Amino acid sequence: MKGLWFTELQTPELAISLRARRVLHHQRTPYQELAVLETEALGKMLTLDGVIQTTVGDEFVYHEMITLVPLNTHPNPERVLIIGGGDGGSARECVRHPRTREVTMVEIDGAVVEAAKEFLPEIGSGFDCPKLNLIIGDGIKYVQEKRDYYDVVVVDAPDPVGPAVGLFTREFYAQVHAALREDGIMVAQTESPFFNKDLVLKAYQDMQSLFPIARVYLATIPTYPGGLWTFTLGSKRYDPVAVQPETIPPLETKYYSPQMHQAAFVLPPFVNKLLGKA
Repeated sequence: MKGLWFTELQTPELAISLRARRVLHHQRTPYQELAVLETEALGKMLTLDGVIQTTVGDEFVYHEMITLVPLNTHPNPERVLIIGGGDGGSARECVRHPRTREVTMVEIDGAVVEAAKEFLPEIGSGFDCPKLNLIIGDGIKYVQEKRDYYDVVVVDAPDPVGPAVGLFTREFYAQVHAALREDGIMVAQTESPFFNKDLVLKAYQDMQSLFPIARVYLATIPTYPGGLWTFTLGSKRYDPVAVQPETIPPLETKYYSPQMHQAAFVLPPFVNKLLGKA
């Protein structure tokens, strides 16, 4: 059998394997082990500490949904902050949105950004946009220094291990709340409703305690554990469910659409039960 196999142990009981043609890049950064592989099924793939972060084949689902849902819920998302997102996909979506004016991205590991620029230009195509202000630094500390400034904050965090643990706490969400303007919106990726039930519920409850509007929505991402993925949105004023399709600016997308915007908030009964909803 030709090629090598990359296997991620997604949980102690679940794994995913992809056949790879070759390893394009591998290094140990000050924070984690970084690798870029070329896979047969999904093209180039970025991994951190043996965990799949993104692939060219399915990245558009995650990056469109974590950014375009909040950007199209807010009527005037001029100032946007991205915490994490070193592969550049969230930045790409934010800078191409017609209503954004200033996009700041704070990524703790500069090696991830450099690897994305060199090996994943399809994903990191927004790095050269004049709208983008890229900061290599600690996103938690950055947010603590901002008050009443951003319209939208996107928390594009990896799994809650290592330096990313602090991005999944109520304390951090409260700091983001303070950094948002009076009608601001935040969104965070909040893992699998199959395998991370406690995290999904806690993130939702934390958002509920801070924002008058808290919503969980879903997308299907093949390389993430279980395939079904949650995002949790907190809004000071605007309800994403109330967005009118005609107000959404036209953008060329692969997954997101005005119809998908609405459908993403229709949760299956097992997720509603997890969240304590009838």
